[in-house]
Amino acid sequence: MDWESAARGLAAETVIRPESRWYQALATTPRHLFVPRWWTRTTSTDGEDLWELRDSGDDTDTWLRDTYADTTLVTRVGTHHADHAQRGQTLPRGRDRRSTSSSTLPALLLLMYRAAFVTDASRLLVTTGSGYGTALACVRLGQERVTSVDVDPYLVKAARERLAAAGHHPRVEVCDLTGPLPEGAYDRIVSTVSVPTVPASWLKALAPGGRLVTALADTGLVIVADKTPEGGAVGHVAPEAAGFMNARHGEDYDDTFPENPPVWQSAQYAEGESITTGRYPLMYVPDTWDVRSTLELLVPGVDHRRHTADDGIRTVHMLHADGSWARATAAERRDLPTVHQGGPRRLWDELDRICTWLVIDGDLPVRGATVTITPDGAATLSRRGWSATIA
Repeated sequence: MDWESAARGLAAETVIRPESRWYQALATTPRHLFVPRWWTRTTSTDGEDLWELRDSGDDTDTWLRDTYADTTLVTRVGTHHADHAQRGQTLPRGRDRRSTSSSTLPALLLLMYRAAFVTDASRLLVTTGSGYGTALACVRLGQERVTSVDVDPYLVKAARERLAAAGHHPRVEVCDLTGPLPEGAYDRIVSTVSVPTVPASWLKALAPGGRLVTALADTGLVIVADKTPEGGAVGHVAPEAAGFMNARHGEDYDDTFPENPPVWQSAQYAEGESITTGRYPLMYVPDTWDVRSTLELLVPGVDHRRHTADDGIRTVHMLHADGSWARATAAERRDLPTVHQGGPRRLWDELDRICTWLVIDGDLPVRGATVTITPDGAATLSRRGWSATIA
């Protein structure tokens, strides 16, 4: 198996300059050791959405090509790790079968590491996952400067063994990244899981002048911030959007929005307390990182769903746990939708307000926003007179 050529090809695709130490890390790290199997999305012959197991026994050449592609490989779905699955196994996809661990696409790993401005002397704390990103950091810095943590004991055990097989022996520990950490122990914290806000423990764990890089949960926002003498941090929203799995604190997520909550029945069939025509053509918010991010900051926790009928009529639903809902329907792509809304908040009106900002200003204030974080982790994003605080 010529994995070395595949790794060099991945490095050439991902890093511009071959003299970069990140190029060497990609070109010499055997990703297949860390991701021997993974789950991929597929659809059955009868139209059922499935997770399907992939491993080297399927087709070695194709498996090797896909392993060294610049893509994310999902290694765990719900509580089902690919390592423990049976050959040929499938799982139904659904709201209770979200991906819970993966090997992040290499280009995104490098984006996070570069944003952290890792130097030769940096003491680095990273998230474990498959262990592949930890291996890249070991090549770049040396294993003695790398600490890798994950809440999942099996992931830690597997990553530690696979790192050793690749010649690396960093500190790899079972730890909830959002919980207590040793004070002043790290110069850089790079999290490839999303957090709802910056944990106060990170600010304590950073050495003076240290830097953190993370994504905010349920948004496309990556924030980069440096620790201040007062114990907080200041920084900015990175120009590149990124999506990571949310941090979990146990076997699975405990915040999954139910498949059929009572508000879902209203959203599908009820007459709205407000019935209007939307200002803009139909939008599915998760497809737009800046609109999605802004809405999440203003109205956290909206659940988005969509449906296309056999006659081509498209419907988008927005649901919230407080009982708010919206249903917007349009026949043609450029048509203005008919919008029904109910509950304590008008979710579609909030969306239209954000879209109006985009039309008038040409962008949204989350792009390039300044980030100020207090010592207790409250983060305020601000730009051009706009601000939003995540406590």
